[in-house]
Formats: sequence, structure tokens, C-alpha cells
Amino acid sequence: MDFNMKKLASDAGIFFTRAVQFTEEKFGQAEKTELDAHFENLLARADSTKNWTEKILRQTEVLLQPNPSARVEEFLYEKLDRKVPSRVTNGELLAQYMAEAASELGPTTPYGKTLIKVAEAEKRLGAAERDFIHTASINFLTPLRNFLEGDWKTISKERRLLQNRRLDLDACKARLKKAKAAEAKATCEGDTVPDFQETRPRNYILSASASALWNDEVDKSEQELRVAQTEFDRQAEVTRLLLEGISSTHVNHLRCLHEFVESQTTYYAQCYRHMLDLQKQLGSSQGTLFPGTFVGTTEPASPPLSSTSPTTTAATMPVEPSVAGLAPPGEAALCLEEVAPPASGTRKARVLYDYEAADSSELALLADELITVYSLPGMDPDWLIGERGNKKGKVPVTYLELLS
Repeated sequence: MDFNMKKLASDAGIFFTRAVQFTEEKFGQAEKTELDAHFENLLARADSTKNWTEKILRQTEVLLQPNPSARVEEFLYEKLDRKVPSRVTNGELLAQYMAEAASELGPTTPYGKTLIKVAEAEKRLGAAERDFIHTASINFLTPLRNFLEGDWKTISKERRLLQNRRLDLDACKARLKKAKAAEAKATCEGDTVPDFQETRPRNYILSASASALWNDEVDKSEQELRVAQTEFDRQAEVTRLLLEGISSTHVNHLRCLHEFVESQTTYYAQCYRHMLDLQKQLGSSQGTLFPGTFVGTTEPASPPLSSTSPTTTAATMPVEPSVAGLAPPGEAALCLEEVAPPASGTRKARVLYDYEAADSSELALLADELITVYSLPGMDPDWLIGERGNKKGKVPVTYLELLS
């Protein structure tokens, strides 16, 4: 207990001395040992590396997991040393909803068949995203996190220790400076010839005694200064070696960055390949709406995003399509009136959106009305011939829902 109390008192004294030294430095009342320029540059580079590593790590986590709640959950699992539960990606969840919608709305209808195909593609996209997140976490995030939680903590600890050693060194310098000043003053007072006529030459005796005491204090301060200087130099060398190791950290992070780019390239290449396959499937299946009448194209049709007025639709939707095998627009109105619908292949269709005819060869449409549609050989697969009463004209496929 005695030993612990003495150690506690000693630690408290050291802490108080450092606090006094630090406060006086802040107010410009004490000298401060400056580090060399190279050491300061190493400190600045280390701080910059730490700050940017933190920012890159946080933003990469946002890229891989945009949901902040999910990131917090994963962080808690990591801190508790528990395995993070598997989470369904957004693409896989979308694929699940599309598959369920196709099952309920009818998997044999054109819409249901397309939903199934798109769901399969979204599922593959979700699996590719899962692989990318896993690879990026291991090859990129983990090394950055290890640096911040390992190497940087060691560097910070040694820097704090170096700061304490510097405060101790400067405190020893200040004590030695004060001791020498007091010794010089006591020496001057001791050099005065005493007046032996006095019955009690007390001042002379006290001055001689004080001079001796300050001599001992100077010797003690010099010894403490030598010890403090040795400890400071040793700690400065240890910290310097750790700071110079930041160059190796940069090399390691560079390698991890290359691996991250490789994994991201692979991920986007897989996504492109999956979507290209889906595009081809949708393009080839479009030609089966009217078997034997026309062949589809690999270019996907883009339906409008929302129902708008005829004026807005005309401004935002394509209104001048090219119809292969038909006459120019000026003559098409006359030719279409003379064209008879095929004996088989006509179907009923419900109009989804209002459509304003661009010229006399097209048929204007109103939402929710029913018309008869059919195709002609060599006709653009994005367009059909529509009939409503005695009116006839071209209509865009994307504005129609074909009925069985």
C-alpha cells in the first residue's frame, strides 16, 4: 500500500509538472523544444494519410451499403465479434417481387413471361452485387480498417509518449535555468564581505548556506536533464521509424486499390453481360406476339413512365417512327385505307396512354379504349396497324396492352 501511494504521488507530481509546462507554452511563458523539419513533415503526412483513409473507408462503406441502418447493424455485429447475418440485396428482392407478381398475374401472359425473364436477370444482378460487396470488403475495406485500428493506434500512442517526453525535457530545462539563476544570485550575495563587528552575522551565514543548496540543485537538475534528453531522443527515434513506415502503408493501400478496381470492373462487366442477354431475350420474344407476321428486333421498347396529356405525350414520346416496307407518310394514308386486315392474326388491345397522331398515317389514341390491331409483313416491330370503327392507322406497341 505504501508503494502504491508513493507511485500515485509521483505520477501526480509528473502530471502536474507536464500540465504547468504545457500551459506556460500555450501562453508563451516557456520555451518549447522544436522538432526538426523532416520529422514535422513525417507527422503531417501521417495525419493526412489517416484523415483521407477514414474518409475513403466511410464513403466506400456507403457505396457498398447505402442503407445507414444496415451499416450500423453490421458495425455492432463486428464490435460484438459476431457473424453478420446474410442480407438479401435490392436486386434479389426486386426479382422476388417480380416472380410473385408474374405468378399472380399469369405466367403465360406476355406481361407475366416478361416479368419472369426480368426477375431472373435481376436475381443474377443481385448475386453479382453480393459477390462484389464481399470481395471489396475483404480486399479493400479490411486493409484500410486494419491500418486505422492497428498501425495508427500504435503511432498515436508513441506520439503521445513523445509529447510527454518533450514536456518532461522542457520542464527540466526550465528548472535548470531557474536553479542557475538562483545560484548566481546566491553567489553574488555570498561574495559580500561580512561585518564582523556585528554580534550576529546571520545574513552572511544564510547566503553561504543558500549558495551551497543551489549548487546541489543545479547538479540535480543537470542530471535530470541528461536523463530526460536521453529518453526524449530514444522516443523520437521510435516514433520516427513508425512514421517512416507510412510509405509501406501507401504501397499496401495502392495494391488494395488495384484489387478494388479489378473487382468493380468484374462486377460491372457481369451486369452488362446479364442485361445484354435480357435485352436479346426481350427483343426476340417481342416477335412472338403475332406469330408468323413479323420478326422482332434486339432493341428494347421503352414504355412511357407515366400517363400524361396528349400535348405532353407528343412532346416526350417518339412520334415519327420508321415503318419498313411501307410507303412514305404522305402516301401511307391512302395505302392503309386499301389494306385489308389478315384473315388471322388480329387481336384486341387496350390503350394504356393517350397518344396524339403525328401525321395522317397514325391513329390517335385515348387511354382505356379498345381497338383491333394487327401487323403487316416487313413492318417495324415497334408499330402495329390499329383499327377503330372506320378509322385505321399506325399505333405504337408501347402504348398498348394486348388482350388474349
